[in-house]
Amino acid sequence: MQANAASPGQPTSIRDVFAPLIAIIVGIFMVILDGTAVNVALPQLMVEFKQNSLSLVQWTVTGYALAQAAVIPLAGWLSDRFGAKRVFLIAIGLFTIGSILCALSNSVEMLIAFRILQGLGGGVVSPIAMAFIYRLSPPGKVGQVMGMLGIPILLAPALGPVIAGWLVEYASWEWIFLLNLPIGVIGILLGIRTLPKMDRQSVASLDMLGIILAPIAFAALVYGVSEGGKTVATGNNWTASTTLTGIGIGVVALILFIIVELRRRDPLLELRVFRSSTFTRGIIVQWVSQIALFGTMFLVPIFLQQAKGYSPFETGLIMIPQALASAIMMPIGGKLSDKFGARPLVLAGMIVTTASAFLLSGISADAGVSAIILPLALLGAGMGLFMMPLNTYLIQSAPQNLVGRVTSLTNAAQQVMMSFAVAGLTTLSASRMKDIMVDKQLQAPDLHTYADAFGFTFLVLTGVAVVGLVLGVLLSKPKNPLPEGEAGAEMHMIVG
Repeated sequence: MQANAASPGQPTSIRDVFAPLIAIIVGIFMVILDGTAVNVALPQLMVEFKQNSLSLVQWTVTGYALAQAAVIPLAGWLSDRFGAKRVFLIAIGLFTIGSILCALSNSVEMLIAFRILQGLGGGVVSPIAMAFIYRLSPPGKVGQVMGMLGIPILLAPALGPVIAGWLVEYASWEWIFLLNLPIGVIGILLGIRTLPKMDRQSVASLDMLGIILAPIAFAALVYGVSEGGKTVATGNNWTASTTLTGIGIGVVALILFIIVELRRRDPLLELRVFRSSTFTRGIIVQWVSQIALFGTMFLVPIFLQQAKGYSPFETGLIMIPQALASAIMMPIGGKLSDKFGARPLVLAGMIVTTASAFLLSGISADAGVSAIILPLALLGAGMGLFMMPLNTYLIQSAPQNLVGRVTSLTNAAQQVMMSFAVAGLTTLSASRMKDIMVDKQLQAPDLHTYADAFGFTFLVLTGVAVVGLVLGVLLSKPKNPLPEGEAGAEMHMIVG
């Protein structure tokens, strides 16, 4: 696949693609912004819906991520079957409607349901946006246009916690979702006017069994882990049985999903790529890094508000250095990988990430803001250093006939890892907090209890990061790397 082959009617300059690029940026910025904004609002949502435990409220994050994971593999099939422009605009509309319904929710269960609706729309937006930009880019300028698209992708995670924190503190949590209404309408109107129609393509029959089994497997496993936190916190036999039931259903559904996908000619997710040991080692490193990243983005805002007493807006400001450090290091990592390859950058990045988790594990109850900002900035720098090189490595490590399917697999797996990180770390933190309260004979957790529980959880994250570091040492050079420039282009494509 050549990035520089122009097709009839294709834009020939950056100026020609500027208008549709703005429409796409508006849509993708809204989706990514909302993904990070809700983390800061979780303590306020616990108060609003009278929840004493985080285990149910955290499903506003987990359900959203699982919904995205369910539809990401469908993005390519839908765009080929119905047209990329139509599917992109419908997805933006679905996300906007879901946002309005979230703002109108009067119970945490309703909010979770409408967050899932948001996720179903948002999961389609990002991969189709990437494919759109790839197909619209002038010959030889794919990287330049992708770089322009990368700006909102990097800015949104930094701005999300700040905007959400300000809205929660000075307005109300509903405005986190109501803000999407004007943005969504503008995105749809711009898209109708500026996005060109893409030709439909013939597609294989839809993998219905895969569509059914994958969400059941992932959701049941995450639910089982989440219920495990309630079992630890309450000692209730009923929650213990639901934990085992959830995990049992999840394991059975996952096994069936793997069997079905390996037997299909056109599977929902191409699992045959795991036959490459090089790819398998690389994606496990990616999963470990994502658990560390998403776990930190979820836990730190909770700790800052519940234990340290910071306001939502202050919490958002404290989280900014992590995103900014990632934004600064990402282009540096990309340039260095061209010269030295992915392995040294993965090792350097995982060392920094491990150090960051270890520093966070030692935060005491009376630690100042600087003690939190430094490890957050280190985490962002470490992730930014090796994120893009590792993505390119995965593309190069895949068998050549399966390269086009890697993006769907890695994007869907990212959402699942985010869900497991949130559910697992919530369970771990709740377990530790209960043990401390029993030992100290406390009726309610105090500042030192929170600090100890979160410190222990980050110590476990440190161990996870060490595993990623060891696997990073074992990374080998891909046997059949793609030609220069092609890997970067393929990485941003979604193929049905």
